[in-house]
Amino acid sequence: MDTKPQPQDTPNPEDQPTLPFTSLTLSLPTHFITPTKTPQFPPKLVKIPNQITSLCNLTLCSATLTKPLFKSTVSANPLQNPLSLNPRRPSDPSNAAAARRTTVVWFRNDLRVHDNESLSSANNDSMSVLPVYCFDPRDYGKSSSGFDKTGPYRASFLIESVANLRKNLQARGSDLVVRVGRPETVITELVKSAGAEAVYTHREVSHDEVKGEERIEMMLKDEGVDVKYFWGSTLYHVDDLPFKLEDMPTNYGGFREKVKGLKIRKTIQALDQLRGLPAAGDVEAGEIPSLVDLGLNPTATMNQAKASENGSLVGGETEALERLKRFASECKSQPAKDGSNDSSMYGAKFSCKISPWLAMGCLSPRSMFDELKKSASRTIPASSNRKDGGDSGMNWLMYELLWRDFFRFITKKYSSAKQNNAAPVTACTGAAA
Repeated sequence: MDTKPQPQDTPNPEDQPTLPFTSLTLSLPTHFITPTKTPQFPPKLVKIPNQITSLCNLTLCSATLTKPLFKSTVSANPLQNPLSLNPRRPSDPSNAAAARRTTVVWFRNDLRVHDNESLSSANNDSMSVLPVYCFDPRDYGKSSSGFDKTGPYRASFLIESVANLRKNLQARGSDLVVRVGRPETVITELVKSAGAEAVYTHREVSHDEVKGEERIEMMLKDEGVDVKYFWGSTLYHVDDLPFKLEDMPTNYGGFREKVKGLKIRKTIQALDQLRGLPAAGDVEAGEIPSLVDLGLNPTATMNQAKASENGSLVGGETEALERLKRFASECKSQPAKDGSNDSSMYGAKFSCKISPWLAMGCLSPRSMFDELKKSASRTIPASSNRKDGGDSGMNWLMYELLWRDFFRFITKKYSSAKQNNAAPVTACTGAAA
């Protein structure tokens, strides 16, 4: 066992400062966050960690480096990156400076490489990264009411999104491991096989997804593996809310008033190069299942829709970003309405039609907000309401994104705590009208 101390670096703060904003144009900076590179090991001299250095100023000299304790069994795979060192497991799982050997990134409703904090953090914290997606059989089949839990259209969109995610990861030197099975079983087996020390994933909000997180934690606790959660499904970050989640207003109007002036965090830029897959375990990428594999049958209507140029939606991050840019361009080119200085944001067929990609996490709300902000012709308050006759422009889009945040936060509130005599959720805007 290699007991060489590890180098430490000062970890980057995760949270961004929060400042009030009153307009769309002034609310967000336009630059992106560039993740810190993983520190390099010095060849001869290893410095004692700061906790020990505070007691005694010592250094250890090493004449030669020992050989790694394991050997790659998949050297023919260009995606693999055999490790030259076998560092001991860091004692503090939240310390980005203490590099892990391997981290599993569990993709869920965040099927993208841009603005993905769990992927970027794993790439910074680890020497190798194992991206994983699981098709959970419990999400398919019939419900107790006799309906499909996941219909063929949604399943087809999901399959396309997973395939596109794999393609984007491969373009950056990584890959996506795909399995059909219960995540708590699949993730645990992959952790053991790859010798992973942590699992990074985004938190979800619904009851079944929260229960899934609890099962994963229980399974990995016995293995001594850390599960680290991130938040990336809303415009506002859950940690930036000016109230505790259990004290969140149960009506949209109260929520909107509370978050007025909140700073929206910067988007995280997609990395050009990712850490390679772990050399240990000889983990195979696996095949992406078809509709038939998931127990679904493509209908004649689906085949006709696929044949039509505009009759179907193509899943995936690449298509989402293209549609967003196209929509923003259409909005910018629209003539002013009623002689005002506001550009119409109706776009193609009077809708942005971005919802499916937001739901799958192929696009983040923050990325959408940043892109559309560029096409706004005037400053728009982030918490503005609909006007008489309907809202247009960024007023309308901010209104819709804010409603989306409200529903996700209120779902999280009631799925993460036992509410015995909770007040009912209402959609009344109240004093915010």
